[in-house]
Amino acid sequence: MRDEQWVANLIEDDRWMMDILRTVQSLALPDCWACAGFVRAKVWDALHGFGTRTPMPDIDVVYFDPACTDEQAEKRWEARLAELLPGQPWSVKNQARMHLVNGLPPYASTEDAISKFPETATALGVRLDHDGRVVLTAPCGVQDLLDLAVRPTPLYRTDEKLVRVYAQRLAKKNWQAIWPRVTIEIP
Repeated sequence: MRDEQWVANLIEDDRWMMDILRTVQSLALPDCWACAGFVRAKVWDALHGFGTRTPMPDIDVVYFDPACTDEQAEKRWEARLAELLPGQPWSVKNQARMHLVNGLPPYASTEDAISKFPETATALGVRLDHDGRVVLTAPCGVQDLLDLAVRPTPLYRTDEKLVRVYAQRLAKKNWQAIWPRVTIEIP
């Protein structure tokens, strides 16, 4: 049966992903997760039967630190990750400041921020627990991810401006060109 545990097992069986997660964990950033396409692409590759990993434009690492919302701190964490595990397209964002970038009310935590990502199939994060096992957060669930369905998260369904942002993102991402079995919902 495909469920959250199946997703976690899929990631645990991937040496590269586990190296990424161990490297991220070594920073000890507060409320930190690798998220979005890092998880989505792995699952969609598996569901499409791809034997080779789909290249990713970035590896999203998100954390929550209201005590230091300086964007330069994020750049320093990206540089540190590049030292620890070179050659990866690191992107680090402190969700304690990203609400300003996104024009939204402040987020309460990283998981709260993830719940406000545009698509349900992208509103995901993973990290390692103290025993080195994958922990998955999926505030919108994993069913759309497993069904290869792209739908807006609740926030991106109702606000006219955010509906446009969602539609623009879909056009830019063009996921169906990579994963042809993906279905897209436009509100």
